[in-house]
Amino acid sequence: MDFEYKQIVVAVDGSEASEKAFNKAMDIAQRNDARLILAHVVDSRTFATAEAYDRTLAERAEEYAKDLLDSYAENAKAAGVTNLVRCVEYGSPKVKIAKDIAGTFEADLIICGATGMGAVERFLIGSVSESITRHASCDVLVVR
Repeated sequence: MDFEYKQIVVAVDGSEASEKAFNKAMDIAQRNDARLILAHVVDSRTFATAEAYDRTLAERAEEYAKDLLDSYAENAKAAGVTNLVRCVEYGSPKVKIAKDIAGTFEADLIICGATGMGAVERFLIGSVSESITRHASCDVLVVR
């Protein structure tokens, strides 16, 4: 008996890497008749200090997240994936995706794109995909 994925979280941020992950996620969701959870994490740490100078940053980040997920949802529906959910969280993508979002939706698969970081940057801060792989309690597919 083959294992089927039923709850698939795909982490998207608008990058080329997340576009590839999204396309792979749609294929897997269709093959498994699974629910696709479109997840975007607004990294609130990046604008926390700047927000003192520009109050609209949080609003713009939220608007971007909504538009981004709407765009992915339209593409998914056009491709025949109808069982999908949008999820926007705030905080560190490294933690939120693997623990909170995957836990909330009882995900059995997380799909994310490989990052475009260089070796030094990865060594210093670590990639989001690496962190997801380390902390997830379900399967993780990193798409290159």
